[in-house]
Amino acid sequence: MQCGHCSADYHPDTKVQHVGIDPGGVWVIESEKCPRCGRINMRLVSGPENPSRQGYMSYVQKTRPFHPKEGASRKPAPPEVAKGLAEDYNEACAVLADSPKSSAALGRRCLQIILREHAKVKPQDLSNEIDEVLASKQLPTYIANDIDAIRHIGNFAAHPIKSTNSGEIVEVEDGEADWTLDTLVQLFDHYFVGPAEAEKKRDALNAKLADAKKPPLKKP
Repeated sequence: MQCGHCSADYHPDTKVQHVGIDPGGVWVIESEKCPRCGRINMRLVSGPENPSRQGYMSYVQKTRPFHPKEGASRKPAPPEVAKGLAEDYNEACAVLADSPKSSAALGRRCLQIILREHAKVKPQDLSNEIDEVLASKQLPTYIANDIDAIRHIGNFAAHPIKSTNSGEIVEVEDGEADWTLDTLVQLFDHYFVGPAEAEKKRDALNAKLADAKKPPLKKP
């Protein structure tokens, strides 16, 4: 299991506290203390009551981390990312646990902004914009594969509104919001962080060349 506070992997020694039973099923709180950071991870778990074992859940369960909330351990957008884009990404992380639909909508909007303003695709519906950036071969394979996967798990065919307006809050497939955020981190590195770091290195080298009375590097 991974700690939601420090992201360390640990073998869980889970404590279970029975909360009660209501028309929604059985409710329990699961918790462990991370051996690395010493902080407690807690989840609210619910499931149908198992008639054969009064007060226990059957195998069908729903789990919601609440300390920390899902997405809370994600790092904020890097400082190199444009302010508006960074704000949307950070908000998508903050609401992930409470509303995957809202998180996915914000994530899709971030993706569309990046594709239009940095990948320079033609403004159209999101599905076709993804097609265009994939066809351009401008992205590393691992990022292109993830963007293509988002389109499939996002089920654009079943929910056409997703492809025509990325800001709509519609049904979200399992894993879509999380995977979208992970892919945005990769795109941030590709379009913002990597180029900024390369520019810093060039500036540092040019400063050394200037001290040595040598010409600067040629601009790419």
